[in-house]
Amino acid sequence: MGSERADLLASLRRHRGFLLFTVGGLTDEQARSTPTASALCLVGLLRHVADTERRWGAFAAGGAAEMEKIEVDWASGFTMPAGATLADVVADFTEAAAGTDTLVETLDLDRLHELPRAPWFEPGASWSVRRVFLHVIAEISQHAGHADIIRESIDGQKTMG
Repeated sequence: MGSERADLLASLRRHRGFLLFTVGGLTDEQARSTPTASALCLVGLLRHVADTERRWGAFAAGGAAEMEKIEVDWASGFTMPAGATLADVVADFTEAAAGTDTLVETLDLDRLHELPRAPWFEPGASWSVRRVFLHVIAEISQHAGHADIIRESIDGQKTMG
């Protein structure tokens, strides 16, 4: 595997590791708690990142039409589903991550796809598969920061520092 792919995988895994660190040793109740002014909880962030990886992975593999086949539950996607445990959510997160890693290892990073129609994308703009993975890394990093604040509010643990 080329060094660029290795770098992308290393970055994805590092930032996922930060996110997973924030849920280590927590109970289901703590993982679903919302201890800050935000409505975000740690389980919700894990679920959102897993959904993000799946949707952008589908885009990388087949374009906007493939991405749009994956439904997102925006209303309850940031909460723990009834009957689920933190372990269930971590397992789903890990499965989504493995799917992305396989795509990083196999897809043509230079392939372009026109972005979905959305007010936040320039009409007609295209992204390379490489840029998609860079975007996923940025998303994971941003949400790992959110998670770190939430975890610190729960019990004082910090990812770094």
